[in-house]
Amino acid sequence: KLSIVKYYRSKAASEGSKTVSADLAAAGIQNETNQQVGFDDKQHERLSNSQLFLQNIDYAADLFLIYALTLSIVPGFLYENTGSHQLGKWYALVLIAVYNVSDLISRYIPLIELLKFESRKCLLAAILSRLLLIPAFYFTAKYGDQGWMIVLVSFLGLTNGYLTVCVLTVAPKGYKGPEQNAL
Repeated sequence: KLSIVKYYRSKAASEGSKTVSADLAAAGIQNETNQQVGFDDKQHERLSNSQLFLQNIDYAADLFLIYALTLSIVPGFLYENTGSHQLGKWYALVLIAVYNVSDLISRYIPLIELLKFESRKCLLAAILSRLLLIPAFYFTAKYGDQGWMIVLVSFLGLTNGYLTVCVLTVAPKGYKGPEQNAL
């Protein structure tokens, strides 16, 4: 076997993974934790799903708010309030395409460490500030031009992808391997 595979299997086993420990034993690889004197099972127990949920309820609320707002606007609101524009029947399609492209691009922004939100308070503030997009979309659909709607849709896509990735990458930090997988 490759040494990198052995390393990560040993690491997972040391964090309490039962299936990896069985794989290591079957492969004949000795695990340091099994050889320790005074082996403590409490050290390897993982938190229950309800305990993990209660410790991370703010992240769950963040994800709910992100997608509740996004799905209340895209696609229904965009298709419903198309009106008559220069793009004609293509207008709704352009809006959906702009949303999807900006969402895709924004999912790579957190790779730059300086631009990544990691604070729970900053994430919540940014997500709650997105609620201002509801009146912005309403007034743009009623009084605005198609250019402003395209800008708003791209901003919605950018914030949706960026904040989703920030929440999903920050939430499992500080937990052992099995708990990270559960989150």
